[in-house]
Amino acid sequence: MSELNKEVVDLVWGKPTSGGVSASIFRRWTQGFLFSENEHTLNLIEEQKTALCSTLSEILESACSSPSAGFCLVTWAKGQSPHTSTHINSQTQSQSQTQDMPAPESSQPPQEEQPLAVAAEDLGFERFHSALHKRTVMSVSGLREEVLSLYHAWRGCCGVLLFLYSVILTKGIENIRNEIQDTLEPLIDPVHGHGSQSLVNLLVTGHAVSNVWDGDRECSGMKLHGIHKQASVGFLTLMESLRYCKVGAFLKSPKFPIWILGSETHLSVFFTKEMSLVGPESPSEQARRVFQSFDPEDNGFIPESLLEDVMKALDLVSEPEYVSLVKSKLDPESLGIILLGPFLLEFFPDQDSGIPDSFPVYHYNGLKQSNHNERVEYVEGTALVLGFEDPMVRTDDTPVKRCLQTRWPYIELLWTTDRSPSLN
Repeated sequence: MSELNKEVVDLVWGKPTSGGVSASIFRRWTQGFLFSENEHTLNLIEEQKTALCSTLSEILESACSSPSAGFCLVTWAKGQSPHTSTHINSQTQSQSQTQDMPAPESSQPPQEEQPLAVAAEDLGFERFHSALHKRTVMSVSGLREEVLSLYHAWRGCCGVLLFLYSVILTKGIENIRNEIQDTLEPLIDPVHGHGSQSLVNLLVTGHAVSNVWDGDRECSGMKLHGIHKQASVGFLTLMESLRYCKVGAFLKSPKFPIWILGSETHLSVFFTKEMSLVGPESPSEQARRVFQSFDPEDNGFIPESLLEDVMKALDLVSEPEYVSLVKSKLDPESLGIILLGPFLLEFFPDQDSGIPDSFPVYHYNGLKQSNHNERVEYVEGTALVLGFEDPMVRTDDTPVKRCLQTRWPYIELLWTTDRSPSLN
């Protein structure tokens, strides 16, 4: 492998050990981008093609640190594209061959022009990395044309890895190293095979930072990088409900009402068409966020000594006499703490967030074994976002609900299926 390939391999897979990269883990990453055969909203080939390629282009644009340096696309070298045996994914392959426009030579050369190609199921780690070719595109319009022309490559064997390497080289290896908190931690876990938080953040925000909070933080003299601007797509994690981390507002409140949901082992997607969920922050939402910034451990309360600071941060009247009056009202038993709920009720009663009482929601899990009868489809439901007084509706306590409660503490979910969708 070239020196450039070696740098990419070390960054993605880690420094080589005596056993090298696990064959089973590498095999799990050799898939292409697939669409569900059961989900009817994804059965129009041209719409699939446009949606996938537009999304891939946007991710590459987001990751590009220096547009003047261009965008890198990693593809198969001429004559090196692996072929798929007829018994593997034959239905998908036949659909793309008969219904899509013919692919350019660079993305899917005719079989007779690739005598050295191996079957996809026989492709190994070393063979994959010896068959790659890098090209550079210097404009956004050129990038979008090239990504579209490589549609078959993204859909075929190793399409996910080809795209991942394209993102990494477009971002720049050194830029990624500067953003990752622990440069010895590879983007793909060598034991379990999952993508790191840095990898998720790179694809979602264009920055390979290791943390999910807003901005940077100092810890023992070391600067820890977080998220610096509102993301287009959000991220929520079950780990926050278990108090392992705290996701910031830039990921919790994205530009579009789409959230990646993280469990201990897997990523799935929750979305809605209700744009008011990502509208401007209401005064009560701002108050909740500011209050919680003084409660970094997410206890739901602050010491009463911090009440004046919170009120000043929210531009509330903060004269000492008034603050003392508020303290006595919010802490009548003199426990020395101020609870979030009573604080919001005191200053923001009847505050309308602009969110409707109920709205349709959807969850998508791409793993067959995680879907009913192994049919990969959207699970539809209705969300109820209630106030903090006392919810009148109580639904089951499920991982999906616990994950969403990190964003909407009093959300309730009514699914149209007999069982709640799976996060894993």
